[in-house]
Amino acid sequence: MLIYGIDPGFKGKPILDHHGILSILEPEGDGERVAWIEQVGAMPRQGVSSVWRFGEQVGALHMALAATKTPMRLVTPAKWKGFFGLSREKGLSRGVAMQRFADKFKRVKDDGRAEATLIALYGKEVM
Repeated sequence: MLIYGIDPGFKGKPILDHHGILSILEPEGDGERVAWIEQVGAMPRQGVSSVWRFGEQVGALHMALAATKTPMRLVTPAKWKGFFGLSREKGLSRGVAMQRFADKFKRVKDDGRAEATLIALYGKEVM
């Protein structure tokens, strides 16, 4: 399921599909669950509209977690990357994710998914 859609009124840029997020987060069974989210902020020299859109989407994710009563834990990049012995280099994150999960992150553009997977693995291993 895609959680991004294209809104022609928003200059053709991807936007978060709020209903898609909620459907992914709907509880299945009575198992314990928690969402591990990277604690991020604006980067120096980012454009104002980019920062606004990013903050809006982070807020939407936090609200979806609250709406589904999913506990949320924030972790800084330094903390989870330090746990795996990583630096800021995204390729290294992809390499560790491929070691742990076979060839699911072969493409360079899989770096974001690889980092998200490592954040979840960090949460699982420290709980």
